[in-house]
Amino acid sequence: MTTTPPRQAAPAARMWPLYAAGFTTAFGAHGIAANLGGHSDDAVTSLLVLGGLLALYDGAEVLLKPVFGTLADRIGARPVLLGGLVAFALASAAYVVADSPAWLWAARLGQGAAASAFSPSASALVARLNPAAGHGRAFGSYGFYKSIGYTLGPLLGGVLVWAGGLRLLFIVLAVLGVAVALWAAVAVPHLPPLPRQRQTVLDLARRLADPAFLRPTAALAAATAALSVGVGFLPVSGAVAGLGTVATGAAVSVLAACAAVVQPKAGRALDDGRLTLRTGLTAGLLTTAAGLACAMLPGPAGILLAAALIGVGTGLITPLGFAALAASTPTERLGQTMGSAELGRELGDAGGPLLVAGVAAAATLTYGYAALALLIAIGPALALAARRRATPGAVPEQRGEQEIF
Repeated sequence: MTTTPPRQAAPAARMWPLYAAGFTTAFGAHGIAANLGGHSDDAVTSLLVLGGLLALYDGAEVLLKPVFGTLADRIGARPVLLGGLVAFALASAAYVVADSPAWLWAARLGQGAAASAFSPSASALVARLNPAAGHGRAFGSYGFYKSIGYTLGPLLGGVLVWAGGLRLLFIVLAVLGVAVALWAAVAVPHLPPLPRQRQTVLDLARRLADPAFLRPTAALAAATAALSVGVGFLPVSGAVAGLGTVATGAAVSVLAACAAVVQPKAGRALDDGRLTLRTGLTAGLLTTAAGLACAMLPGPAGILLAAALIGVGTGLITPLGFAALAASTPTERLGQTMGSAELGRELGDAGGPLLVAGVAAAATLTYGYAALALLIAIGPALALAARRRATPGAVPEQRGEQEIF
């Protein structure tokens, strides 16, 4: 009797363009967003206009990521990846050529729509090109380079805008989109779409309501919410504590650096059996909540502890969450699942700051941090309590177990 050999991890040459795609969407989102308010007076005439420009990118992703994820399953993830990268480059180039406020709106909308195509496609390809036993490492590395994009976006974007204005930043993004598209066209293999059973709307609703999807997606949304709150509000706390912009910027950099460093380590620990999905996600959520609680402490020590713990917690959650989704999803539906999970992350990205800002407006920022910390901690805390009440002798957790918390 013959046996099928286990699928080997994808060669590095195939994975690097996918990591570059993750970097591109993160760098494009934060590089422009961090520099719109201070360097585009002709286009950003009020805080309302600034808010609209910032919302365009994320709004397009919320609406379109599930659509393009489903399309990737239907026609193949590689064409959607390449098309999204080319569209990102064209949207960036449109503002370079036109250089007008109206085209800035169109370019941001186009960039968001394009990222909605190549981001879930890249995640689906990361899963398909690697065996299940290597998903932790693969998603850890993918998250690492995406975190580098988030970190370098405001800094490198600011340097580019200082040197040549907003147009220079869009030129770099256009060139980056073309370069990554060409790289992916050469290095990423064509993976034909897999046969799929007919799926009704009710079937889709059942699958997305399954705890195997909801729990890791909720964890990813919580991590993104905390990350967004940390990046946006820790500088405010730093200013209240009398810290300068350099010190508060350094604190945000600590957050991003911790998230970037932890992700590959968490992925390797999962693949090596030293960490389980349940333990890792629970620890990540509780660590993230602890970081938000530390943000309530006055002074620089609280801010630094908050940045480090939020970074570590989100670094644990991100690769494990995506690995859990890949493990529980039929291969032929990976694009749809990744797109829907990305939607959850975008909702967390928007909902976290809104929750903290709303509570802060009614009380203080300290209570805003507390509200989000409590919301993030309540799920794993209840799960831990339920596990302690469980009868002894239960079946130990397995790698592919549906139960995450």
